[in-house]
Amino acid sequence: MASVNKVFLIGNLGKDPDVKFTPSGVQIGKFSIATSERFKRGDNWEEKTDWHNIVLFGRQAEYAGEYLKKGMTVFIEGKISTRTWDDENGVRKYITEINANSVKNLSPRKDTGKSDYSAYTSNASKDTPKAADTSKEPEPKNDDPVDDLPF
Repeated sequence: MASVNKVFLIGNLGKDPDVKFTPSGVQIGKFSIATSERFKRGDNWEEKTDWHNIVLFGRQAEYAGEYLKKGMTVFIEGKISTRTWDDENGVRKYITEINANSVKNLSPRKDTGKSDYSAYTSNASKDTPKAADTSKEPEPKNDDPVDDLPF
């Protein structure tokens, strides 16, 4: 029987990403995000917040270190993983993490009000021509055949 381990989260960063390098030079980024839900219990609304440990590798870790900051809203796609180890006293420890395959910033940029997750998802080069300014009204054309009708 097949199984699936896939996670999609939208939440807010609890701290700035911590990016380090392994001895072999691979970047590893770690941070936590909070997801919240509201529900009604009796006559009162309550809120429950869960914290998720996120781990990124390579280019995603580099992106997180450059562009993500505490409080930003992000979309995370990845899988759940549980690690175990023995601490210095020989006590078995466990941690559940989300190994992220993809991270996207959903927070609006301060200068434009638009999300800047395209910094990670876009492959366009800096030499790519900019799109034409569409904020101006187009000049009216007088080649519409309907305007030539006598009635």
